[in-house]
Amino acid sequence: MTTATEPTWASVPAIAEQLQLPVTKVHQLMRDGQLIGVRRDGILRIPAEFVLDGLVVKGLPATFTLLRDAGYRDDEIITWLFTGDDSLPGTPIAALRENRGREVHRRAQVAGF
Repeated sequence: MTTATEPTWASVPAIAEQLQLPVTKVHQLMRDGQLIGVRRDGILRIPAEFVLDGLVVKGLPATFTLLRDAGYRDDEIITWLFTGDDSLPGTPIAALRENRGREVHRRAQVAGF
């Protein structure tokens, strides 16, 4: 792994707007494991890169599940997704956004601590 890039942090209302959903539905997506976020400066934030063309990035929820099963916390999952991997190449989130989920999932399966 190479260096991590910083996500573009978005508020829950901003993500709701991108997904064209009510804020309550975004909170439900988070409870259901379809999206994750972290508190930054007391405000719940979600990486804007998790949304593409008005939808949650394909393969992202499955990646969350694989990494959670490997023992990762949400903040660690976000770091993993935004850390460059020379074998991809690029970051896992970039690969998911380019519809290269299988490659990302293979790496997530072996990413356990």
